[in-house]
This record gives sequence, C-alpha cells and structure tokens, in this order.
Amino acid sequence: MSQHETLQKDLESIRNLMERSVKFLSLSGLSGILAGVYALVGSGLAYGVLYGQKTPFDYHDPAAKEIGITVKLMAIALVVLILSLATGYWLSSKKAKRLNANIWDTTSKRFIINLTIPLIAGGAFILISLMNGYYGIAAPACLIFYGLALINASPNVVEEVRYLGYCEIIVGLIAASFPALGLYLWATGFGVLHIIYGTMMYKRYDR
Repeated sequence: MSQHETLQKDLESIRNLMERSVKFLSLSGLSGILAGVYALVGSGLAYGVLYGQKTPFDYHDPAAKEIGITVKLMAIALVVLILSLATGYWLSSKKAKRLNANIWDTTSKRFIINLTIPLIAGGAFILISLMNGYYGIAAPACLIFYGLALINASPNVVEEVRYLGYCEIIVGLIAASFPALGLYLWATGFGVLHIIYGTMMYKRYDR
C-alpha cells in the first residue's frame, strides 16, 4: 500500500470518527429537559381545560367530547411540540457550532427521516380516532407511536434514546389499560421521562 493510499485511509477513518462524534454530541440534553418542562406545563393547561372543578377520573365526561375542548387540547399539544422542536434545534445547533460540526450531516438527516415516519403515521391514526369519537385512545397512542419513533431512529443516535423509546411504549400501554389516568401518564411520558433522559444526556455528553 502506497503512502498516498495510507494517508487516504487515515483521512477516511478520521472523517468517520468525526461523524460518529457528531451523532453523539449534536443532540442537546438540555433540550430534553426543557421539552419535559413544556410537556408538564401543557399537561397542567390541559387539566384545566378538561376538568376544571370536575374529577380527573371521570374520563367519560361529555365535555371532553365537545369540538371546542378537542380543539383546545390539540392546540396545547401543538404548541408543546413546536416549542420542543424549536428548542431542540436551537440548542443542538449551538452545540454543533461550538464543536465546529455540521448539524445537517448524513446521520442527522437519516435520524430525522426515521423519527418522522412513525410520528406522521401516529398523528394520522390519532386524528382519525378523534374524528370517530375514540377520545380515550389519544394519550396512549401519542406515547406508543412516539416510543416506536424513538426506537426506529435510535441506531443513528446515542443508546439512551432507545431506552427512552421503550419506556414511552410501556407508559403508553399502561395508559391504554387505565384510560382514567391518561393525562397523568401523558405527563409522565412526555414530561418526567424527558426530564430524566435530558438530565442523563446533559451529564454524559454536554459537559
């Protein structure tokens, strides 16, 4: 093997190593923590919209089936999603810039694609369910499809993402078994688990 070929091989190895490093370091643990906080605040707002002075265990409350209530809940969920995505992109971009890395490399694009497909399918499924009056399925479906999305995208990111996906699915199945606890378990999955995950990511990769 010539010196030129050896140098070329070494450069390719360095390039691959840098790409793997970006895969681990571009995701911000702080964004996971903030996403969890947004979800908890959103859960509090949803609680007020759904129950007010009513018992939270009365999940058959007709008020929850009114169009206005459904629209408000969807608006809250959408705001939480937008804030989480915007915060995640901003913090991850700052970290990538600090590391002199490109956040939009092949790995990150593959991660977005693998994450988005199950989320779009889940969103369509939830909308169809709501249109047909199956309101109790929304919370567990959100958690389960989100967990599947994380697992599907996990080969391109740190291993903790896969375990977060497993936990989201478990919480979603529990929510499906106990519909009266749907809002609490939604807050647990998107709020508490995200904060725990984000804290672990921050300690391991952000410092």
